[in-house]
Amino acid sequence: MFKRVCSVALFCLLMAAGYAQSGHGNREQFSKDSYRATPEQVFDLRHTKLAVNFDFAKRYMYGEEWVTLKPHFYDQSSLTLDAKGMLIQEVKLNGKDLVYKYDGNKLDVTLDKKYTRNDSLTLYIKYTARPEEVTQKGSAAISDAKGLYFIDPDDTDPKKPTQIWTQGETEASSCWFPTIDAPNQKTTQEIAITVPAKYVTLSNGTLVSQNANADGTRTDNWNFPMRHAPYLFYMGIGEFSVVKDKWKDIPVDYYVEKEYEPYAKGIFGNTPEMIDFFSKMTGLDYPWPKYAQMVGRDYVSGAMENTTAVLHADNAYQNDKQLADENTWEDVIAHELFHHWFGDYVTCESWSNLTVNESFANYSEYLWREHKYGRDHADEHMLEDVKGYMNETNYTKDLVRFNYKDKEEMFDGVSYNKGGAILHMLRHFLGNEAFNAGLKKYLNDNRLGTGEAHQLRLAFEAVSGKDLNWFFNQWYFGSGHPNLDITYTYDAAAGQVKMDVNQSQPSKAFQMPMTVDVYNAAGKTSHQIWISKKDETFTFPSATAPLLVNADADHVLLANITENKTLENYIYQLANAPRYLDRKLALDFLFENQKEKNVQEALVKALNDPYHGIREDILFEGDFENKSFRKLANEKVTQLAKSDNNNLVKGAALAVLAEDAGKSDLPLFQEAMKAKSYAIMASGLKGLYKLDKKVALDFAKNYKDDTSSENDLTHQLIEIYIEEKEPAGLNFVAKQVFAYFFMAEGDAQDLYEKGYNWVNESDNVEANKILLDELTGAAIQYKQYGLIPFAQGEVSKIKAIKEKMLSKNSASESLKTQVADADKALDKLEKAK
Repeated sequence: MFKRVCSVALFCLLMAAGYAQSGHGNREQFSKDSYRATPEQVFDLRHTKLAVNFDFAKRYMYGEEWVTLKPHFYDQSSLTLDAKGMLIQEVKLNGKDLVYKYDGNKLDVTLDKKYTRNDSLTLYIKYTARPEEVTQKGSAAISDAKGLYFIDPDDTDPKKPTQIWTQGETEASSCWFPTIDAPNQKTTQEIAITVPAKYVTLSNGTLVSQNANADGTRTDNWNFPMRHAPYLFYMGIGEFSVVKDKWKDIPVDYYVEKEYEPYAKGIFGNTPEMIDFFSKMTGLDYPWPKYAQMVGRDYVSGAMENTTAVLHADNAYQNDKQLADENTWEDVIAHELFHHWFGDYVTCESWSNLTVNESFANYSEYLWREHKYGRDHADEHMLEDVKGYMNETNYTKDLVRFNYKDKEEMFDGVSYNKGGAILHMLRHFLGNEAFNAGLKKYLNDNRLGTGEAHQLRLAFEAVSGKDLNWFFNQWYFGSGHPNLDITYTYDAAAGQVKMDVNQSQPSKAFQMPMTVDVYNAAGKTSHQIWISKKDETFTFPSATAPLLVNADADHVLLANITENKTLENYIYQLANAPRYLDRKLALDFLFENQKEKNVQEALVKALNDPYHGIREDILFEGDFENKSFRKLANEKVTQLAKSDNNNLVKGAALAVLAEDAGKSDLPLFQEAMKAKSYAIMASGLKGLYKLDKKVALDFAKNYKDDTSSENDLTHQLIEIYIEEKEPAGLNFVAKQVFAYFFMAEGDAQDLYEKGYNWVNESDNVEANKILLDELTGAAIQYKQYGLIPFAQGEVSKIKAIKEKMLSKNSASESLKTQVADADKALDKLEKAK
């Protein structure tokens, strides 16, 4: 599952409500109260057959199930299934009623006799799934846990399609069919889905038949003869366009709303190449009969790796201008695909071992970027992931941990980000060939079964011949990371560089290999060292004083490293060290010293860096208000604005020029307005607005109905609409501004607050309703964060403003409508508590 919080609206609401998020959501404090054993296997699931249909008005699913099981080892005369929030009508075996008890969460069945491990039995259960009656709660990672979701089932929201989709992880499949809802269970499946004929369905496996029914419905029969865990079961229903692709002879399909059909391959079109790359890398060809990806509305997380039928949040939707800048969903696509090896094919045997699912999916994002776009691109992503882990407030969590308060705690920056970074270290230590061979052995040894960290270690040891207990003990079964305080000195008489390393973390010393590069007038020499003590000293020969000593030169260690490098060292590092992280770390230091002439010269030179991310950083963080720096950089910035091969760099360069735009720049901004890139258009519009407000406003009006969001042009349009109080843009501002208002800082927050108040103080009925809908919709969708009281407060403020306006203009029908709309929003929020 890709569980990063992707919605700006959610993020902003969380911030406004006082919920601090750091990349992976608000964390509960780690608890060592309870030992979480692997679920005991009393019975083993063998096959699950379902026949379902829906009552859209009631939000019910009517189901029939034939579930086949066998005792795992011991003889059994009773059976317990997970079944949450249901009505149970019948439980039969061989056509005969069985005695059962049901408490709303567990279905306890008394069998007709004692069954041995050599016996198989098939229960028939007739039931009604009622997701709104489910009592289990969601988490920061997965915001709801009722398993089955009806989206606009009454078809009352013109902005939303009617859809049904399911979400099984962690233990929510048992909200829509009785099962043993544990990750160490595996079952084959069949599902017959009956829906109104206008709807498309998607489930795991293959669509084997479709039958039209006399009542205007259709029954789609899906079959999946391979075993997988219950949490990976999936149904998706709605009016979708199906865009077809393939890898070899395997169908690869993209289920999107009609509006996004032209962009589906732009969003998902790298999937076949990803399948090919991951198949070769793991030594195991994609093992399933198809690969489908569906985009659902109001999804409760980022994306989910349901076997052969991935569900994505609607953040995946992008148009051609967004895609021209960057496919912001490509990491998610890689993440969910790699789960089909690590998570679906071999599944964590318990939530304690979740990292054997999620660390691999996390690291696949790096692997794909490295393969497709190069190591700089991948290293930039790894840096952001490591920052996400470092922002965790509690470093006492082991990567594999059997003590936690709730299983949802496992979906955090430790299981994901830290786990991915640890795999990166292991790959570097073993080498690519041994690492890939270890993956292959782990997958083959545990095929269609379960795995844990010990099995991962044994696979890598068997392939490499190396003992890896030291690595797994400190990284998988320990917590934290090393803090390395490194000091360099040069002994001219001895011709030696001395490097003192102190591990300042409170825990015991970590051991790790490290590459140290020493640069002097003669060139670069590389040295391999092994760190294992709290305080150690290493020496390296150097005939002259070093120009740079670069510890962790391969940039693979998960560690906080502080060094006594000088300004000159960092200038040299920016120009000469080869890795993205060399240049990035140097930039971060140099940005703090931009008044120095040699720093300015170094930054201008680095605008020629081959990686676009470095060029962008300088354009965003460079002090272009400094006249001497601007004079030095202006020619290069203009060149980047005209001809850089990356749209984001072009846009950033245009934004720099726009800050001090002159009439001679007007043709450049006018040309930017013709681009098929939001980044370029936004900066062009910024410059145009400075030089010719009327032309800029006329252009902005053409985008008042733009349905895309969270792009550079959106921010620029909002600024112009607000500053000019342009009535044509009021609805656009109402749709976007509340989220930006709560997230922004400084001048930007002042601007968005102005826009928020502009909407609130207007007598525009439609704009007012849009704002209320955005506010209440987000609060209800994410109510588990306690956001409904916050939304009630904001809506009450809006109502008070409208009532004050109405007191001065009591005949205004529009204001009366707006007060009524606020009351409706408050009522809706109260009912949703």
